[in-house]
Amino acid sequence: MIPGKETLVGKSEVQKEKYGSFALFDVEHFLRRVLRNWYWFVLMLSIGYVTSWFYGKYYAQNIFSSSLSLSISSNTASYFTPSQSINFIWGQNGNQDGVYLKKMLLSRSHNEFLVKELNLFTNYQTKGVIKSTFLDKGDSPVFLEVDRKHLQQVNYSITLTPKGNSSFEVSLPEEGESTSLYSYDFEGFQNVEPFKRPANKIIKINEWYTSPNLRFKLVSNPVKPSIKLENIIVNLSTVNDAVNGIVSTVGVDFDKEINTIMIISKTGYNLNSTVSFLNKSVGELQKKRFMDKTTIDKNTNVYLKESLADIRKKLDSSAAYLNYLKVSEKLYDITNRDEKSLEKIKNFEAKKADILSKMNSLSNIRNSVESQGFDKMISPSAAGFDDGLFTASVSELKALYLKKRELSSIYTPNSEPIKEINRLISEAKTNSTGSLRNVYTVYTTELNKINQQIAEASSDLTTYPEKQRKYLDAERGYNMIEATYNSLLNRQNESQMRLATNQSDITVIDPAKNLGQGPIGPNIKGTKMAIIGGCLALPLMLILLGSLFDSKIRNIKELISATRIPLLGVIGNNNNENMLTVLDSPKSSVAEAFRGIRANVRFLSGEDNKSKVIVVTSSVGGEGKTYISINLASVLGLGDKKTILLGMDLRKPKIFGDFNIDNKLGISNYLTGETTIDQIINKTNIPNLDVATSGPIPPNPSELLMSERNVKFIEELRELYDFIIIDSPPVGLVADAYELMKYSDANLYIVRHEYTEKYMLKMITEKYHNNEIKHLGLVYNDYVTKQGYGYGYGYGYGYGYGYGYFDEDKNYKEPLLIKVRNKIRAIFNR
Repeated sequence: MIPGKETLVGKSEVQKEKYGSFALFDVEHFLRRVLRNWYWFVLMLSIGYVTSWFYGKYYAQNIFSSSLSLSISSNTASYFTPSQSINFIWGQNGNQDGVYLKKMLLSRSHNEFLVKELNLFTNYQTKGVIKSTFLDKGDSPVFLEVDRKHLQQVNYSITLTPKGNSSFEVSLPEEGESTSLYSYDFEGFQNVEPFKRPANKIIKINEWYTSPNLRFKLVSNPVKPSIKLENIIVNLSTVNDAVNGIVSTVGVDFDKEINTIMIISKTGYNLNSTVSFLNKSVGELQKKRFMDKTTIDKNTNVYLKESLADIRKKLDSSAAYLNYLKVSEKLYDITNRDEKSLEKIKNFEAKKADILSKMNSLSNIRNSVESQGFDKMISPSAAGFDDGLFTASVSELKALYLKKRELSSIYTPNSEPIKEINRLISEAKTNSTGSLRNVYTVYTTELNKINQQIAEASSDLTTYPEKQRKYLDAERGYNMIEATYNSLLNRQNESQMRLATNQSDITVIDPAKNLGQGPIGPNIKGTKMAIIGGCLALPLMLILLGSLFDSKIRNIKELISATRIPLLGVIGNNNNENMLTVLDSPKSSVAEAFRGIRANVRFLSGEDNKSKVIVVTSSVGGEGKTYISINLASVLGLGDKKTILLGMDLRKPKIFGDFNIDNKLGISNYLTGETTIDQIINKTNIPNLDVATSGPIPPNPSELLMSERNVKFIEELRELYDFIIIDSPPVGLVADAYELMKYSDANLYIVRHEYTEKYMLKMITEKYHNNEIKHLGLVYNDYVTKQGYGYGYGYGYGYGYGYGYFDEDKNYKEPLLIKVRNKIRAIFNR
């Protein structure tokens, strides 16, 4: 059945406005294009697989990780957290020493020491045919030892090739010599005169290699490597780059259950390198930690001893004065003493004495920081606080001052290195003094509170006589000095105990080991999938973009849905050299499709005895309206219907060539009155088919077609013929066809597959649904089988459904997908 025109009764203007509008994206057409281009996906899949294989085999550098766990022992807590720790005042939970150790492990001073101590500015690799592999220093048969007094070129590949007899050929790159060389002595660059590339040279172990940009010697590895290397590539880096590279790859975390256990990890391109670095780093930290701790404890012990001596003198003096008052004033006993208030005052003043003592120690620490007297620094425990950030910043400050002294012998005060080191010193000093300032603020607040409590408690003592108040004041002074003495004495005992029992407070639980850990990165599998997915996505995106920007008619179902205009039939691709498909191949599926259109035309105009005038038009030229007109007329003529074909596309005559007719006289001559009807009507090989060609191109084709003479011409032909087929001009270019449609009984609008633009159908659709054009039907032309199963089924004989059924289609080859589909259906039908 042909879908009929929908009624307009009750249809809103909004609904009618939608007719002729196509969807932006046709999912069905997109999927068909994907299936049709399957070979591109196979090709891109192959390319993606090969590329990902080369990536994993020759490009990806594996990243390894090793870890070490250590414990901060309990005596550390006693060292940094005395009984009156400021942490309790602040309400902190206190893993300050862990924070300090983390700060130290990630500090520049610690890692710079390791870089210089272990020569970590030399990096070893070996190169295969394509890929370079990073080596641990222990994997190399020789170590490269640079002359730190000589200028060296960094980031410059030095290739060592074994030549036997403990000799190696030194090869340098073909280009890349730099006149800016680096000094490991003062850690800066210096410009030199241009020089030629040093030639290759063979040197023996312990023999110095000297060139304008390098000086080094090779030292034999005491442990013979298990791997035999064809070459060793050494790259030098600056100390700063080496330190930054290490810090960025080291991570420090605390155990979630026991925060005194630290887990230190390092990533790198070589597992052995990460293992050796972690063990060496923690080992050096243990040594430095023990030395610093011992020094600080000794300084603290001396400081407390001197402070106790001073307080002892004050205590003896205060005791003598108190005895004097007892004897001279005979104040052995004061009656009616308020012992409760006096005891409260005594406790407050004991706390005050302790805070004042700690503030005095705090001032000592601050003076040491400001005067750079780090060798005389006392423990923060003497000041009653524990701040790992402060301790770390002091250590950093000490290292920076040492660095500045080294640089000051080389650079001027206004040079960039000195400015940078001053900036770092200022930053570290701000951190350390900021911590002290915070502690001092807490002590001051607590001291003011205690003074207020003492003042409130002392208000009751004003009722005592003057002599008794004098004695009580002396007694309070003695108690306060005694409390200070006892506080210092307790801290001295703690310091002496720590000094006597000093040992490493860092215990390694699990050292870093090479247990054959697999690489942690990169995600080679994920990258391979991404490469393959990207290759597959490329044709998919191209097809998607092509579908989004495609404005051609490619889908019959979408065409019918958008226009709501009846479809009379689907015509396949014309493989003949001329347009006479019905005459040349009457038993083909295409000819049968035209017969289907002939049968379906009656649905447009109804059954009556009136001659049927059929106008054939399209949007633009090239859509096949002339081809459809010729073959439809041929089918009608062969069907024993007296038919005439009129070539009324006066601007572009075509019909005469296919029928071998002379176009000197035609419709244009008749409409101008030059000829009669009999002179322009031509016979064809089909007895019932006549043809009237368009004739010479006139200067006013529109006026001729809209003339009264043309109307009478059609009416006269109605009396002579059963069917009048008019090949009219395209409606998208000129309005002539609309005028001819006023006198027609049926109108055929030709849409060509993958040629007609979607927007061209907007006008004809609107006119149809606004009843400006009646008896209109669509013919889908030039439909190709590569699209798969034909859409014509149900709308007449569609191209793609009947191929192989008709005799003249016996050489037709079904597409692969259709063939597979048919075989599957045949299996299930069994």
